[in-house]
Amino acid sequence: MQAGSKHAVQAAAQELLKFVNRGPSPYHVVAECRSRLLQAGFQELKETEHWDIQPDHKVGQGSGCSMAGLSPPFHATDLQLFYFCVGQYFVTRNFSTLIAFAVGGQYQPGNGFSLIGAHTDSPCLRVKRCSNRGHEGTVQVGVETYGGGIWNTWFDRDLSVAGRVIVKDLETGRLEQRLVRVEHPILRIPNLAIHLQHNVNESFGPNTENHLVPILATEAQEALEKEVCKAETSCASSLQNRHSPVLVNLLCSQLKVEPEQMIEMELCLVDTQPPTLGGAFNEFVFSPRLDNLHSCYCALQALIESSERPGALAQESNVRLVALYDNEEVGSESAQGAMSLLTELVLRRISASPQNLTAFEEAVAKSCMISADMAHAVHPNYADKHEKNHRPEFHKGPTIKVNSNQRYASTAITEALIREIASRVDVPLQEFMVRNDSRCGTTIGPILASRLGLRVLDIGCPQLAMHSIREMCCTSGVLQSITLFKGFFELFSMLDQGLLSN
Repeated sequence: MQAGSKHAVQAAAQELLKFVNRGPSPYHVVAECRSRLLQAGFQELKETEHWDIQPDHKVGQGSGCSMAGLSPPFHATDLQLFYFCVGQYFVTRNFSTLIAFAVGGQYQPGNGFSLIGAHTDSPCLRVKRCSNRGHEGTVQVGVETYGGGIWNTWFDRDLSVAGRVIVKDLETGRLEQRLVRVEHPILRIPNLAIHLQHNVNESFGPNTENHLVPILATEAQEALEKEVCKAETSCASSLQNRHSPVLVNLLCSQLKVEPEQMIEMELCLVDTQPPTLGGAFNEFVFSPRLDNLHSCYCALQALIESSERPGALAQESNVRLVALYDNEEVGSESAQGAMSLLTELVLRRISASPQNLTAFEEAVAKSCMISADMAHAVHPNYADKHEKNHRPEFHKGPTIKVNSNQRYASTAITEALIREIASRVDVPLQEFMVRNDSRCGTTIGPILASRLGLRVLDIGCPQLAMHSIREMCCTSGVLQSITLFKGFFELFSMLDQGLLSN
């Protein structure tokens, strides 16, 4: 279990727990990433504005540090509000996808990109646009399945909602997005008693339309709670007619707005049980959304750590970039997904130069991407589901994923590159290939490899119970991944010059 002492391993795992807990929806994930980047000195860009991208360079006393818009004398509070680093930027789209990058001090248009990609979404249940349902004296919330979840794991869990609401300022008419999260359990999908389905332990496959409808309240209690019902009569807006007054009022109390201010919403159902460390030696992470917030956290942390030390980017000739996409679990075909033009547009804007009109095309050939997505650890109770020579285990390192049918984008070139980096930073690696009689999943790797012509490596930490409401991985994988990704950022541009890839 190389790459760190037990204390360092536990500390990294605890930070992952915080990250996951603060990211119950893709919108919360991006908000948390944005907060961490701003704190690290990254400057936010807008797609709608002109970008003045500059390589990392010295400003004043620090490497790349700038205090925009301030005149001496500087005060401590000013520094906290305006501090950012020249050469370190990020941009978001749809508030659910984020791209952050650090420009090397030796960067010239046409130089390569060192990229790590992951995704912010996870399989879940999402509130339907017309969710107001009731049956047999209950108030229910209509939901839609998102992605390929193990839906029977959502039964008998303490559930709530999190996501975003579009709110209208009644005085100005201005619309704004507000994040919302109801912390306490408000929803439940109860199982049917075994007495009424005697074969449930032989086969339990719920009908996703009829059996996954969570209960919010009873109609009897709703009638008694006159305060809760006020939304029904106070406003006849479209949203009020489409959702239960009970749910609307809960959201209003969280947002501190009136019901008529709520215009639209996108809400995920979430398990209220927080992530935690477990096992006899606290060596496991028990958590929702490990696929793929584990990779998001490790990639973001590696970018920040590889750029934060004074002079860390001074000799770097590449752009170090992390892309965290939404909608991977449903095919990536959206404006904010990996299938969109977003990545190409960002790379083109960074590469743009009137002195070199083919800078982007030159850069792609010099670039490499790690597609970071979780891998399947061998299950001790179902070991025969793995090919016998490709059975990733906990604590034995991130797993290179290979598929000759291009469900993963790894090649001998990118595998050799990551093995060299791993040996230099003392991180062990494993391999995963599916059995010939099993279907193989896929990632954003093949999408971006084919769309941009990038060299790509698919890799991820091994986990169990992928796509369950509660997943499981090992603590050591967090620090191993951060160390490997940081090594990739720091070593790729130098190693690539001696790689026989062309």
